[in-house]
Amino acid sequence: MSINPHAIVNSLAQIGANVKIGAFCVIESDVVIGDGCCLESNVTIKQGVVIGRENHFCTGSIIGGRPQHTAVKGNCGTICIGNNNIFRENITVHRAIKESDVTMIGHNNYLMVNAHVAHDCKVGNDNVLVNNVMLGGHVQVGNRVNLGGAVGVHQFCRIGSLAMVGGLARVIQDIPPFVTVDGLTGRICGLNQIGLRRSGRTIEEIRILKEVYRLVFRSGLTWKEILKKLEDDYSIGPGAEMTQFLAATQRGIVNERHCVNRTSLRLLDNDNTNDNDENDEVRTIRVNVG
Repeated sequence: MSINPHAIVNSLAQIGANVKIGAFCVIESDVVIGDGCCLESNVTIKQGVVIGRENHFCTGSIIGGRPQHTAVKGNCGTICIGNNNIFRENITVHRAIKESDVTMIGHNNYLMVNAHVAHDCKVGNDNVLVNNVMLGGHVQVGNRVNLGGAVGVHQFCRIGSLAMVGGLARVIQDIPPFVTVDGLTGRICGLNQIGLRRSGRTIEEIRILKEVYRLVFRSGLTWKEILKKLEDDYSIGPGAEMTQFLAATQRGIVNERHCVNRTSLRLLDNDNTNDNDENDEVRTIRVNVG
């Protein structure tokens, strides 16, 4: 164990083997830090936080702040963090609202500069949260999700595994697993095929997921009809995770993006700018816009 003499570590905190704590860090009581963790300078771990092994906290991270919620009175919940996570500069993670509840972050996640994980969030494994990502309260993130820079996620939304969300997207409904979301529109623009291949999904599994995608977004069926067909045809196998995710949604799901590929323009052949000139000849052309 290596503790800088300028750090403040409460005597009741439980510090594991080979932990490095840098200058001006503050470790409060009721904290557990697992073996091999590294805390750079100015890291604050507040009470009610349990941290696993080999986590790295960069300068300015604050873990364990009280929930940003007006209803919080007295004691609040805790935070549980798994193993091998990286928290870059100025990360904030808040405790759960209720004393019996937990904000959870799993294993092997990479949280980049200024990312925020609010109270009662549940973040899985192998996720990447790029700079300035904001997770509202009670947000659930699956596994191998990539959230682009400055993505804002509304409270109680869920993001399914292997989803990829473009930077600046505003997420106000659930994002199903395996899809890509366009940052500009905040709409789904297809399957995350690169992510699926990198995760080891076979060509046949991806083909089945394409069938599920077309059923959900392009079949024209009602929501009840979609859920019924998913339950009948895709309750097991590669489509089962999508089926279970959609059946459990409470906020609805993000819609698919629909692009306009062509449009019509009406042009005046005469240079005369008088709109009432009867000699003006109107000509219509079609142009590609996307």
